Amino acid sequence: MQAFYSDRFVLPLPQGHRFPMAKYAMLRDGIESVLPQVSLREALAATEGQLALAHTPAYIDSVISGSISTAAMREIGFPWSATMAERALRSVGATVSAVNAAMCSGLAANLAGGTHHAYAEKGAGFCVFNDVAVAARLAQIEWAKKHRLPLRVAVIDLDVHQGNGTAHIFRSDETVFTVSLHGDKNFPFRKEASDLDVALVDGCGDGEYLGALDLALVELANRFDPSLVIYLAGADPYEGDRLGRLKLSADGLEARDRRVFDWCFHRGIPMAFVMAGGYGLHIEETVQIQLNTYRVALSYWQRWMSRNATLP
Repeated sequence: MQAFYSDRFVLPLPQGHRFPMAKYAMLRDGIESVLPQVSLREALAATEGQLALAHTPAYIDSVISGSISTAAMREIGFPWSATMAERALRSVGATVSAVNAAMCSGLAANLAGGTHHAYAEKGAGFCVFNDVAVAARLAQIEWAKKHRLPLRVAVIDLDVHQGNGTAHIFRSDETVFTVSLHGDKNFPFRKEASDLDVALVDGCGDGEYLGALDLALVELANRFDPSLVIYLAGADPYEGDRLGRLKLSADGLEARDRRVFDWCFHRGIPMAFVMAGGYGLHIEETVQIQLNTYRVALSYWQRWMSRNATLP
């Protein structure tokens, strides 16, 4: 299974900054140690042309050139630097590569990504460019070169925060169906309308969450027939997350992942997944939750390979 990373580009954050930058390298180290069947590849940077599929040219230029305003960077939550811009480009590139690989092999991943608070014209909430939106639209262009029908993409966003930027970018696009299960009272406090929003109360635990997810997947199947799924496997619904406010256990999050992977596998739908948020009180717990996602993913990728090997 192919997975793409960009953790070599580490942001120079101020002392005490709450964004857990170290988790990306820790996740890659963990995968190398315990999941050697995962093929890790450094991501290429997305091009300005690719970014323009989901973002305005003025915003793209302001980020890359460093002319973006201090107020706009404050909304994103990072100080501007050339490394910040490069990391943002690489994170998008990793999801683009993961989608391409998934379309060929059934399943692939980005060790970062899930920057779902980025709008076409601005970033927010630690999100500079919207990697899922760019990758989905690029995949649709590549698909259109070979097929008469449009590529239908479902975005299953299980980060604890609503995917407002993604919902807004695809708000009038009938070829993309956005699903978001998120904390009702959590950031962003001004939500956008996804195609399917499931707002959860503070303190929601495993049983309630998994029941809501089961219903959401049934509704997704009834309303939309995707040929590609992009899954945001956020670790922040975890009970030990500083920003999550939900109460899922590690076992509950693994059960969540299995439901999504199983839903795609039994329908033969390729899936690219990204890691999205995770702000554990103990960073090691966040990384372990993400490693569990990769362990589950690898088992399904192996099933994809076995199934493909039996096809004529």
